Amino acid sequence: MVEKIGQHITSWMHRIRFGDAGAISLYQIVELYFLGIIKGTLTTRASSIAFSFFMAMFPFLIFVLNLIPFFPIANIEDTFSSFFLSVAPTEAQEFLNGVLYDIQSKPRRGLLSSTFLLSIFFMGNGVNAIFGGFSESIHVSLNRHFIKQYIYAVGVGVLLGLIFLISIAGYLFFELLVAQIFDFGFELNMWIRLVFFFGMAYLVSSILFYFGTHRGFSSFFSAGALVTTFLFALTSYGFGVYLDNFAQYNQLYGSIGAILILMLYIWLNAIVLLLGFELNASIAKLKQSR
Repeated sequence: MVEKIGQHITSWMHRIRFGDAGAISLYQIVELYFLGIIKGTLTTRASSIAFSFFMAMFPFLIFVLNLIPFFPIANIEDTFSSFFLSVAPTEAQEFLNGVLYDIQSKPRRGLLSSTFLLSIFFMGNGVNAIFGGFSESIHVSLNRHFIKQYIYAVGVGVLLGLIFLISIAGYLFFELLVAQIFDFGFELNMWIRLVFFFGMAYLVSSILFYFGTHRGFSSFFSAGALVTTFLFALTSYGFGVYLDNFAQYNQLYGSIGAILILMLYIWLNAIVLLLGFELNASIAKLKQSR
């Protein structure tokens, strides 16, 4: 019975075709995709990415929060903090709120240039770790030279930082504009944040996948970016439910539990990013073999 069901599923996957003249079947994509996941040491690659991004996060926050007062928008600091905390896991919000409050209450604008350079350096390291994770895929045969890859990583890191700042400013402006026209309150704000989250996740994934390897395994808009965006949302929701109902990190570890939760959250999302890349790499390899 089980064998028959398996045969029917396999036959159905063989019938679903993609590419020019249906040259690639869904079965081939899934087979190559899971081969890349099993042999690709995803968790090790994700650990490297998570550590680099954790190191990049706090210098970037210092830079952004010192830069924000120069934007002529009312309550921009509070709105930014509220949005940033809403994306983070619930159990880590108290810790992050303390960090944000400390930065806001003790302005370090004299260090704006140095924190800018520091954030670029750590962002470059974070993006370079992602590109390194991509290049270790079994589907990638050509890689950039280390120096060239790091230059690309710094450039992409700066681009992502600019996109983040512009998007936050646009989000705040749009939220204020809609609030003046309509009076939908919290529910409308929630939908605006969801749209912003999905848009940012898709855009960031697309940029990383597009610039991530020597030849580029995908067009700017790809199936991998779409899957990554969906999994980001699913992981964030599922991890939040797990922390609220099962995990007891704060009770076990005290205040350091928030750091462990944050690291685990970044690590899970690094795995999600690698899963999206492996899908694009599998599709690209099948196209090249045709």
